[in-house]
Amino acid sequence: MSSTLTRILIHLVFSTRDRMPLITPDVRGKLYEYIRGIVHRKEASLFEIGGVPDHVHILVQIDPTMPLSGLVQNIKGGSSRWVKAHSKSFYWQRGYGAFSVSESNRLVVERYIQNQETHHARHTFQSEFIQLLKRHGVPYEEEHVWD
Repeated sequence: MSSTLTRILIHLVFSTRDRMPLITPDVRGKLYEYIRGIVHRKEASLFEIGGVPDHVHILVQIDPTMPLSGLVQNIKGGSSRWVKAHSKSFYWQRGYGAFSVSESNRLVVERYIQNQETHHARHTFQSEFIQLLKRHGVPYEEEHVWD
């Protein structure tokens, strides 16, 4: 095969520091568009973005040469600076979750991200994140999950 052919879909999840409800309705839409711009400038594709006041979910497609950690650093660093410049003190948590998504599950994950408000009427971010870790077989020690 003379070329590299990939479809790398990643479901990113990260919260505000201490899960503070800082992603208010007046900031949310503009923040999501700013993040969409960061992803586009990094030559990745953003399929869906959504969340609630204390965390965000992003479904992206990345190039095989793109380091995931670099993309996340750009998203979190750039968006944090943007929010601080336009409103108030804002920080993301130190870490993040990243979960591979097959093309056959892409639409399911997109709908899940779109329905975060409904989902979080019944579930906390902490319980959701632990469920994602378990579903994807990610080993963890709970005392080290939260910053």
